[in-house]
Amino acid sequence: MADYKTVAQSWLDGNFDAETKAEVKKLMETDPVGLEDAFYRNLEFGTGGLRGIMGVGTNRMNKYTVGMATQGLANYIKANVKGNASVCISHDSRNNSRLFAEISAEVLSNNGIKVYLFESLRPTPELSYSIRLKKATAGIMVTASHNPKEYNGYKVFWEDGGQITAPVDKDIVNEVGKITDPADVRFAPVPGVAKAPIEIMGEEVDECYLRDITSLALSPDVVKKHADLKIVYTPLHGCGVRLMPEALKRIGFKNVIMVKEQMVSDGNFPTVASPNPEEPAAMKMAIDKAEEVGADLVMATDPDADRLGIAVRNDEGKIVQLTGNQTWSFLTYYVLTRWKELGKLDGANGYVVKTIVTSELIAAICKSFGVKCYNVLTGFKYIAEVVKRNEGKGVFICGGEESYGFNLGEFVRDKCAQVAGIMVAECAAWAAEQGMTLWQLLQKVYKEYGLYVEKMVYIVRKGKSGAEEIQKIMADYRACPPKVIAGSPLAKVIDYNKPEETGLPKSNVLQFFNEAGDVVSVRPSGTEPKIKFYFGATGSTAPEKIEQLKAQFIS
Repeated sequence: MADYKTVAQSWLDGNFDAETKAEVKKLMETDPVGLEDAFYRNLEFGTGGLRGIMGVGTNRMNKYTVGMATQGLANYIKANVKGNASVCISHDSRNNSRLFAEISAEVLSNNGIKVYLFESLRPTPELSYSIRLKKATAGIMVTASHNPKEYNGYKVFWEDGGQITAPVDKDIVNEVGKITDPADVRFAPVPGVAKAPIEIMGEEVDECYLRDITSLALSPDVVKKHADLKIVYTPLHGCGVRLMPEALKRIGFKNVIMVKEQMVSDGNFPTVASPNPEEPAAMKMAIDKAEEVGADLVMATDPDADRLGIAVRNDEGKIVQLTGNQTWSFLTYYVLTRWKELGKLDGANGYVVKTIVTSELIAAICKSFGVKCYNVLTGFKYIAEVVKRNEGKGVFICGGEESYGFNLGEFVRDKCAQVAGIMVAECAAWAAEQGMTLWQLLQKVYKEYGLYVEKMVYIVRKGKSGAEEIQKIMADYRACPPKVIAGSPLAKVIDYNKPEETGLPKSNVLQFFNEAGDVVSVRPSGTEPKIKFYFGATGSTAPEKIEQLKAQFIS
């Protein structure tokens, strides 16, 4: 890519509107660091697609980068898809999300590609569902998931309902890269090219989605007996505002209490610093509400309602937030137990999928039930890829990743907070029927399989210099891996940059295993200026070993 100052100047000289040019000029005159960060690179598709801070520049989310990405997608579709093509589009509650969705719809329509556009915000999993419902070619979800309010993003899905993976993702990126001028984008109708229709989707799709995901329930009789289970729910100002409470109601729960202040869909996320249910601060209002009303279960979804965070009451009566690893471990145990009791495991060739940085406890649970457990790269799109590959050959039971993503069944090909919420609530009723809380169920799992403790810690390094520092950290670990981890000798290193050794797509991830069975995974985020460290320890001293691992790797 050209020098960032040259690229910025091209925006001043090019076919950009006056408001955009004024912002570029302001950066040039007052914020040289911000100017560099805005123009030193193009946004790329990572594990979450196109994602970045909103503003002017090639490294920002704005109407031009969105338009160029959409034109690249349109060019790819026109060159590679035979027959009539169509694209489903949805968006979350973020600032500019509706604008970006409508721009995407217009660009596709002006390219002769039919669009199915949701009438208003809808969850990412419903967008995934709609692609298969409408037999569409692709899908676009305008969202930055759980990122802070300054961000927005653009996830591209393919005809199977899963996010794009290789080689389609790289090919679309190449098409986007060919577009260097907004004049190349069909923002307006083109003479001689028929404009394709834009069809609005609404409650009719909601009804199909709710019907199918609620059909996944495994214990309806138990839910009836515990229909008054007290659940506090918050959408954190996002897409779950209507469909999550409705899904819980439809499977039989009658006592779902909302956090009213956070039921307002607002891209400024006024009641939280960050709308990420992984962050304890984001769930504070919901936990406070649970204490006020005496609830035993708290649920929170992120802005696009694909991630679910939960909190439960422990044996001392205190409400504690669970990690994704803890939640998916007891949920996998519950699902496999019920499948076995219902005779669904018999001859079903069922399987579970987890990511490489997700707890090995899930693999241990699967082994005890005689169920195959696939291990894939970070990102739910790789779980969906396994589901697509196994169509007609096996049955996807469930899958999860430590970052609060879970799904069950094949209706949705991405993580789904609504499905996860249904199953967690149902599992709570099932546990109550046996005289247990969800916390006690988790302890039962630990007693049966051993204690597994995980912790993710990240370091933020912003801008070009930060990206270079993260690259150096990874290079140094490759050149000089630690010889001892948490007092135990290094046993194995897996470098996912070597697909010939891992059997998985190339990815900038390192894993270090010691002889005691503990693991450290290191990976730069694909969507944020972070490098992430995932620590996993087993055995009775696991909590202490986690602290040792953090001290060793985070300085």
